[in-house]
Amino acid sequence: MSCGYVINVTAVDRPGIVAGVSSAIKNLGGNIESCSQTVLDGYFTLIMTFSLQECDDVETLKTKILQEKGLEGCQAILYPTNGKKAPETSESNIFVVTAFGKDSQGIVAQFTRYLGDKEINIVDLYGDITPEGDFVLIGQVEVDSKVDVQNIKYDLEQLGEEVGFTVRIQHNNIFVATNQIRLNRR
Repeated sequence: MSCGYVINVTAVDRPGIVAGVSSAIKNLGGNIESCSQTVLDGYFTLIMTFSLQECDDVETLKTKILQEKGLEGCQAILYPTNGKKAPETSESNIFVVTAFGKDSQGIVAQFTRYLGDKEINIVDLYGDITPEGDFVLIGQVEVDSKVDVQNIKYDLEQLGEEVGFTVRIQHNNIFVATNQIRLNRR
């Protein structure tokens, strides 16, 4: 019986962390099923799902993983998935929300609270302060097909006006098509 796990690893960024985690899982006889990694303000974070042929105690498994070369000083949270995968998002219901304006306290909380209250799931989120002091927030959100996106658009634009932000929501396919860099092919 195989067992599934999800691990989140954080540390001050440096080369070799992904190699350490993936090597540890390989050495345990595991298979990585999905992963996402980023560096934010010099801090590394990785979330990864994997399975093992033999089930292991979570604390023992976490200790084994963190003993791998290159993982010194890393912190990890590990828990079993109990063989259940999170529901897949439907590409047809994915929208991109962009918001930008002068940085101020509580911006992320206001936008994400609105989305959460409308039961709109955030599947990916990025935010950063530009050198000019503006805050840029970009998120991919999953909108139920029964929801009127025009109402969401109006509400988000109104919220943006209240806090001095420009806010847009557009279908993921449109966002990708209009923001994709095209190379000349000869």
